[in-house]
Parts: sequence; structure tokens; C-alpha cells
Amino acid sequence: MGKNQIRLNLAPKVSRSFPIEYFILANLQSEGGIIGHFGGKPIAETVVDRNGSRYHFAGVAPRCSDGRFDVESLRTGEWIVKPGLIYLMEKTAKAA
Repeated sequence: MGKNQIRLNLAPKVSRSFPIEYFILANLQSEGGIIGHFGGKPIAETVVDRNGSRYHFAGVAPRCSDGRFDVESLRTGEWIVKPGLIYLMEKTAKAA
């Protein structure tokens, strides 16, 4: 390396330090119709978690080159449901 060159060691992306499980919904109940199939499993139009929060199908989760879910691509309110679907949390109306 020349005397004016600096070698930088870049840190990995922040999300890679978080377990992917932090972004995955589990223990869901299907609600509404089946709108398709992905990975041999049905895609529910809506899913509900044990707290009663509702999520609507929003698409297929992209993956990184290493095969992990690309959680950095998720937008606010989006969550992953295995085998690789994205669901958007339904906004609740605020009390007047």
C-alpha cells in the first residue's frame, strides 16, 4: 500500500447482527381466503397473532446472496412469515 492509502475494515451491516427470528411472525391463525400457494403451502389473505393483531399478505420476502431473508428490505410494519412471505400489520384506529 502506498503511503497515502488507508485500509478500511468496514463493519458488517447492522441487521446481520440481529437474529432473523426477530423479524419472523409465528403461531398465527389464518383468516380470510387462500390467495395462492408458495413453497407448496397456501398463502392466507390475512393472518392473526395470539395478541389479535392482524396482518395482510404483502408479497414474497427477498433473500440475501447467502440465502438468509433480507430483513433490511422490510418496510415499517412488515414482517416475515415462513416459508418466506411478507405480511403488513393492519393499522388500528385510534380512539376518539
